[in-house]
Amino acid sequence: MKLSARLGAALTLLLVTSLSVLAQKMPEDKAGWKLGAQSYSFRLFSFAEALRKIDSCGLKYVEAFPGQTIGGGLEGKMDFKMDAASRNAVRKMLKDKGITVVAYGVVRAKDEAEWTQLFEFAKDLGIQNINTEPDPNQFAYIIPLAEKYKINVALHNHPKPSRYWHPDTVQKYAGNSKYVGACADIGHWVRSGLDPIQCLKQLNGRVLGMHFKDVKKDTPDGKYHDVVWGTGDCKVEQVIAELKRQKFKGPISAEYEYHWENNGPEIAESARNFRTFFEKTKVQ
Repeated sequence: MKLSARLGAALTLLLVTSLSVLAQKMPEDKAGWKLGAQSYSFRLFSFAEALRKIDSCGLKYVEAFPGQTIGGGLEGKMDFKMDAASRNAVRKMLKDKGITVVAYGVVRAKDEAEWTQLFEFAKDLGIQNINTEPDPNQFAYIIPLAEKYKINVALHNHPKPSRYWHPDTVQKYAGNSKYVGACADIGHWVRSGLDPIQCLKQLNGRVLGMHFKDVKKDTPDGKYHDVVWGTGDCKVEQVIAELKRQKFKGPISAEYEYHWENNGPEIAESARNFRTFFEKTKVQ
């Protein structure tokens, strides 16, 4: 075999091996689960810096949030009203890091014109889910827009007494559209006194994305705070089993709202725990 042929074969083997190792490190991919991070976890930093941190956590997907400074030499924020040049620069930033933006939120728009602008932004960047808590009277045009653009509108649950704190609200407002469902925040369900497993079962088939966290109440003020996944009260392993049972597919955003200055190591550990649970959890 000629030297060039041997080199070609070696490079092919290396590529196949690298892809195999990557697949082993991200076993959830085979189920259509896009495990990444909400860039809000790194809200003290720019979006550009958040991408670097997400990459260091072993994650390849991001949910962008509107209020974050873009950074990387770019002015402005990750607002859906950014101009075309800024979008192109953000797209290049993502490509250079090998990270895919799959969700955007939590975001609201004031009227139909702004919602149309938001859907155009999502389409341009290839965003799959818009995570939102809209005014109920906006569903009259939000649902048709979701159908038109084929982009999911995922209703996010902040804790009680916010409007969408309970799964009932998704069933109330989403109608029959397959493009409208839940962005299930399991930590906020626990904060609201709800069982995340029962909530997921109630939403069976309507979960379009996740804000994934684990929380524990062990501070003097009696409030919940984020902890490494699998060490809190969110029943993480059971949640993963339930998502498997429902044949869930979509973005899962790590949203870690604690130790803001340096929570990357805890997110990385959480991702490793998630993948361990994923591989050992069987569907009942």
